[in-house]
Amino acid sequence: MRVLFTSWAWPTHYYQMVPLAWALRAAGHEVRAASAPALSATIAASGVPAVAVGDDSVDAVARIRDYIPGRAPVSAGRPTRAKGPRAVSLFADLASAMADDLVAYGRAWRPDLIVFEPTAYAGPLAATVLGIPSVRFPWGADLMHRAGAVELEREVMAPLCERFGLDGVDLLGSLTLDPCPAAMQVPAVEAARAITRQPVRPVPYNGSGSLPVPLPPVERRRPRVCVTWGTTVGRLDGEMYLAPRIVAALDSLDVGIVVAVAREQRHLLGAVPERVKVLNSVPLHAVLPHCDAVVAHGGAGTILTSLAAGLPQLVVPQLIDHTFNAQRFTATGAGLSLAKDEAEPERIRTAVRELLQEPAYRKAAQEVRHEIQQRPAPAHVVDVLTGLAAAGSATTDPAEGGR
Repeated sequence: MRVLFTSWAWPTHYYQMVPLAWALRAAGHEVRAASAPALSATIAASGVPAVAVGDDSVDAVARIRDYIPGRAPVSAGRPTRAKGPRAVSLFADLASAMADDLVAYGRAWRPDLIVFEPTAYAGPLAATVLGIPSVRFPWGADLMHRAGAVELEREVMAPLCERFGLDGVDLLGSLTLDPCPAAMQVPAVEAARAITRQPVRPVPYNGSGSLPVPLPPVERRRPRVCVTWGTTVGRLDGEMYLAPRIVAALDSLDVGIVVAVAREQRHLLGAVPERVKVLNSVPLHAVLPHCDAVVAHGGAGTILTSLAAGLPQLVVPQLIDHTFNAQRFTATGAGLSLAKDEAEPERIRTAVRELLQEPAYRKAAQEVRHEIQQRPAPAHVVDVLTGLAAAGSATTDPAEGGR
């Protein structure tokens, strides 16, 4: 079986699919990942052959900055009439930049299946053109599967569908691989429609990186808190990078402090107290077994990585999707959330003390961790994908699908 993964050029959108790509390759299947050229190095670093499709003409960073609450838009996006998340028009523009090359590559390589992250609209579009199944792989709680986005998605995708002679495209694909623990699931009333879901264990992949030798030992005298602000926030707006504020607030507590930071964003952290351990580009999943709690920005990958380690978290969301993630995360009982304006030093300290001293938070985090461990690992869903591809092949007219 040949499986083509696709994401637009945002590393954290690609990361959650990497362990599945490894599992498929280990099972003997051919795997490649296609994205805009800007993601090629990230894909190659994950050990998956990279295919560059389209170009990097869409300035996603500038467009996303427009969606930051409280900021006045400075870049022009595609006008839309329907109501819904504004970022949907960005995802359609990114798909438009990738689609021609992605479809052409699909016709040449002849994949049996396309796996895509939820905002990579070019994935299900190409699968529809090629006449093959597509598999959607969310990052965590299913932000994009909400009723409010459906009308707008249909509107912004209409020109692209017309380009390929399609009446429409189902952006939910043939199957959703669902890494989200039950306690974090989106309430059914908010969902766009019922879809077929296959549970899968979220296996953390936080990018390539080196490990310190030796890893810092677990402190027995006092708890250790990991502070991390991911990579997205630092790319968008340095003023939203609150890790320095968090570190300063925690410095007066009797806790060990570890900061996990991308090497290229180390300058945003600035000077830190001597006792603070800064880890540059160390994969987060390798850091957390040595910690007792996490303070972070609310990225889906960070939340799931922390839950996979069974750790309580304080989340200070920065972007709209972070706020959504924080709401779904706190529903688990495994942590707390502070709005950006609430994240003053004393409230940060109070929240972290509560996480460390109140056993209920760690108990809830451990319960979610147990549930995560019970979900089928990526290797155990390979047969599901093989069966889906075989069924798709049996029902596809090769002449129509271009295969």
